[in-house]
Amino acid sequence: MTATSPPATHLDHLVVVAPTLEAGAAWVRAALGADLRAGGRHDRMGTHNLLLRLGPDAYLEVIATDPAAPPPGRPRWFGLDDLAPDAEPRLAAWVARTEDVDATAAASPEPLGAVEPMSRGDLTWRLTVPPGRSLPLGGAGPLLIQWDTGPHPAERLPDDGCELVGLTVTHPDHERVGRLLAVIGFAGPVAVVAGEAVKLTAEVRTPSGARWF
Repeated sequence: MTATSPPATHLDHLVVVAPTLEAGAAWVRAALGADLRAGGRHDRMGTHNLLLRLGPDAYLEVIATDPAAPPPGRPRWFGLDDLAPDAEPRLAAWVARTEDVDATAAASPEPLGAVEPMSRGDLTWRLTVPPGRSLPLGGAGPLLIQWDTGPHPAERLPDDGCELVGLTVTHPDHERVGRLLAVIGFAGPVAVVAGEAVKLTAEVRTPSGARWF
């Protein structure tokens, strides 16, 4: 790493969007045979989540609009405002962890969004939030996160025997995704391949064997 390069980034968590947390929990249970754990509320976004540990420093997040929260006065992240009530949950985004989110976002050759402070309970972090309802490269590129308080959320979750093996990112211009990951110094179990549409596919080792979703 040169003096002007941002610090290395690593896979932090996967994001499954769902019309409700109950629908997301059922979808994950069918895909992985695992039950999600309680998360919390994101007051700035009007959302809430459930979590599953995928290793010592990675986790899966199911996120949905919080019906008890007031409208946030802004588009909810991950395109949740556009999600139909009967939509099937899906793996829509992924988040990469960095020790300097400002420097990493500034170095990115793709627009990742403004760095904004966020919180959930006693956790605080800074995250790149793309404008409107967009995601970096349609979801193929990561959001960036810098945790300001510890321990990491994965450390707070019980180990249910699920571990992320790898994430495959499909994009029509896979070289563009690869350039982005190279510039931000990404190191992690992510493979980038060419395909007609953006798609994220995760492989998870579970107590009953390998599963994909």
